[in-house]
Amino acid sequence: MSQSTPQPGSSSPGGSKDPVPAPRPDRSASPGVRASDAEREAVVERLRVASVEGRLTLEELTERSEAAYAAVSRDDLERITADLPGMGAPGAEPAPLQVKRRFSAIMGDCKERIVGRIDEPLEAVSVMGDVELDLRGAQVPTGEVRVQATAIMGDVKIIVPDGIAVEVDGYAFLGERKVAVRESGGGARVPIVRVTARVVMGDVKIVDDEHHAPVRRAIGDWWRGRNS
Repeated sequence: MSQSTPQPGSSSPGGSKDPVPAPRPDRSASPGVRASDAEREAVVERLRVASVEGRLTLEELTERSEAAYAAVSRDDLERITADLPGMGAPGAEPAPLQVKRRFSAIMGDCKERIVGRIDEPLEAVSVMGDVELDLRGAQVPTGEVRVQATAIMGDVKIIVPDGIAVEVDGYAFLGERKVAVRESGGGARVPIVRVTARVVMGDVKIVDDEHHAPVRRAIGDWWRGRNS
């Protein structure tokens, strides 16, 4: 009588099973080539140039620089710059210069959204009034913004992008210097805002988008999640 050939995985006469071949690894799911520190720095420089050319605001520059320093693979870096032209693209012009650099409120209010290119320090002066400077839409070639803020019986509020680095020095007499911003992840070197505050019976506050309008931010996040 002829005997059938045992199939893989079937029991042999001795009661044991033939070994089942191990599945082949799915190479399509393997991670890309890991990024080096030099490659991360090159992407950050490309982002800085894009900001000079008016392609990225300070908010976008901060967000993408932070993502670049946190990138693990070259694929991650490529996604960060996928919508940007190559370095030195023809026709690229610097963003318009921010001409007005002094903002003051004397017994009144002054609200300004900066959208030009910041090459020099800005100055905010409040005397029994309120000054609000929104830097999120600015272009910052050097990745650094300097602001001299003076508050005498008044308030100065500076709005910065989420994740940006902030440094504050100066003095406060019967007043307050307050920083309410989310720290950048992992201590990455991101764009920075340096504020010299001089406060007499007033307040100088530096806040990011999350602390400036928490309710609006929460609603926006909910709406984007609902439609994603």
